[in-house]
Amino acid sequence: MSYEVIVRVKEVRGRCAAGYSEGDSFHIVGFCLEGSKICIHALSSMLTLLSPFMKGVKPELLGIGSGDLGYVQCPDPGPPYTCGGTVIFELERKKFLI
Repeated sequence: MSYEVIVRVKEVRGRCAAGYSEGDSFHIVGFCLEGSKICIHALSSMLTLLSPFMKGVKPELLGIGSGDLGYVQCPDPGPPYTCGGTVIFELERKKFLI
């Protein structure tokens, strides 16, 4: 079974350089990203997890959450190392209806 994933900004620590705010989201349906603002740095933090998560691997086995929810964070460490900040993303898995 395949799933779609809703990627939601759960928390912003500091200032997100891409301009994300709590509640912003984008969707991954099939192999396509749907949304207006998708940060490639944030996407890089979840790429290796998305494929198994969308194929039904439990988030507990991936070490990212439980049930149909997983959590990842962008790699930007924020001050004093960068002018940005880190973002926590919630990955919500839903059945993909064809």
